[in-house]
Amino acid sequence: MLHLVRHADAGSRMAWVGNDFERPLDDHGRMQAEAIGAALASRPVRRILSSPYVRCVDTVVPVGRILDLPVETCDELAEGSYVNNVFELLGSLASAEGDAVLCSHGDVIPGLLWVLNQYVLDIPELGRCKKGSIWELEVSDGRIVGATYRHPRTFGAA
Repeated sequence: MLHLVRHADAGSRMAWVGNDFERPLDDHGRMQAEAIGAALASRPVRRILSSPYVRCVDTVVPVGRILDLPVETCDELAEGSYVNNVFELLGSLASAEGDAVLCSHGDVIPGLLWVLNQYVLDIPELGRCKKGSIWELEVSDGRIVGATYRHPRTFGAA
């Protein structure tokens, strides 16, 4: 299983004074991150990958803490990334053993899902990608065969 996590709430981009790369989670986002950690705690996660943006890394730090795994930063998951590079990353992870958690942004995840919907499988809730949500991509024999959207309220992160 591949778990695509949209980063948790990080306040307003317009209100942030510093470099957007360094924008942290707000109070609600930190609560969402803890809920995401709890939601993924029982999964057989082997790797946690994240966009290098602070808000993404901070979203999956609780998963890493609970499962005693490091968070690996991955430029392919950064905001504005080329979807084909993300698709290749998913392909390599789909053929690996165990689950992987990938944290990215509101442009990358929908773009990736659009490609999957066009060429791989039918995704009924395409377009849904609320902050703090999780898309679960089911893998079989190294191929993505299903996609399920988990709204943050379904695991206490709304």
